[in-house]
Amino acid sequence: MNFNKTDLQKEITYKTSRSGGKGGQNVNKVSTKVELLFSVENSLLFTDEEKQLIAEKLQTRFNKDGLVQIVCDEERSQYLNKEKAVEKLIVLLTTALHRPKIRKAAKVSKAAKAARLESKRRQSDKKESRRKNFNI
Repeated sequence: MNFNKTDLQKEITYKTSRSGGKGGQNVNKVSTKVELLFSVENSLLFTDEEKQLIAEKLQTRFNKDGLVQIVCDEERSQYLNKEKAVEKLIVLLTTALHRPKIRKAAKVSKAAKAARLESKRRQSDKKESRRKNFNI
């Protein structure tokens, strides 16, 4: 990953509004709800390949303007909500950029093949010995 929190915060815009929930009269006076907006297309932190990968993985998180939108109103302070929103964005971006290891098919070893065939032969012999001779 070639980005960190401080570089990311330079490219983030915030919108604040009053949030519902706990807080009493504080809810009616202070704008604590934070809406984080981040433009992947205009970001200088990612290469074109990374931007494409992020766009594919996070296509459901984009709003109509093509920005990643994260809303946070969990805390009573605007600062803590901003911090939580940035943390959520970092988690989203790191999971979007994560490429899982490609699975390489392994060959079955000769010993394993031989053991499987041997057990099949033993089972066949066991069942063969249970047969009765009905020709008499």
